Amino acid sequence: MPEADKPARLAVGVVSAGRVGAVLGAALARAGHTVVAAAGVSDASVRRAENLLPGVELLPPDEVCRRADLVLLALPDDALPGMVRGLAAADALRAGQIVVHTCGAHGVDVLAPAADRGALALALHPVMTFTGRAEDLERLTTCCFGITAADADETAWSVAEALVVEMGAEPVRVPPAARPLYHTALAHGANHLVTLVAESADLLRAAGVGEPDRMLGPLLSAALDNALRHGDRALTGPVARGDAGTVRAHLRVLAEHAPDMLAAYRALAARTADRAVASGLLRADLAPDVIAAIDEPGEES
Repeated sequence: MPEADKPARLAVGVVSAGRVGAVLGAALARAGHTVVAAAGVSDASVRRAENLLPGVELLPPDEVCRRADLVLLALPDDALPGMVRGLAAADALRAGQIVVHTCGAHGVDVLAPAADRGALALALHPVMTFTGRAEDLERLTTCCFGITAADADETAWSVAEALVVEMGAEPVRVPPAARPLYHTALAHGANHLVTLVAESADLLRAAGVGEPDRMLGPLLSAALDNALRHGDRALTGPVARGDAGTVRAHLRVLAEHAPDMLAAYRALAARTADRAVASGLLRADLAPDVIAAIDEPGEES
């Protein structure tokens, strides 16, 4: 980015120094901005601030905001609205500030108390999981941010894009009305994937496999790569092949060894069957038997 096109250097206040806030604060500092204060109460937040934001003073949220040109609100979804209202009521937000939140579920409406005071309201959601450690800074260079600003405010959209680019990531515009669907898609993919992988590892341990990660790693990495490249055409396994007998065997094994996983297996197998039929992978003459196998009453009924 040419020097003339770079945003002005900003005084950044981070509320709070959790796994996301500390990392994004460090990324903004690396881009040349100055983190002037952060909020953090827990021992973990204090340690993150020491490691990622060395020398930055820890203060109450309202004091952090009063010192900042750019307020970074890295808070849980449900905590954000109350914090914004509280900061506005305390006169900690002002005209000319940039107020950013990192929640995926919210657009900019949640920042209305800040916008009403003349602040520029932005939503910058990093599409990445965070550990709160230094390696997250490098992961930012491979990820996207879902950015949202007021629909008609092209200047705000441009500021959001510039901040994300400065942190080394790729901005992707998400219209305000699409924000709930956008976040649902990401949570469905990432969060449920973790649950699915963890349950697969549990079953392998029950089968006597001592290091399930070594077995699952190459398989699941290839499956993810193929799914992203080829969509439903990447489906393999007994449902897509029409092997109803194998599906029944899986259900019997789960009923015996992991009955708490039966409902999830049935639900995912049913969705897999629907998509395999729609994509032409599951033959029409085999589909009814597969679907019947999935729906057969089992031990959990």
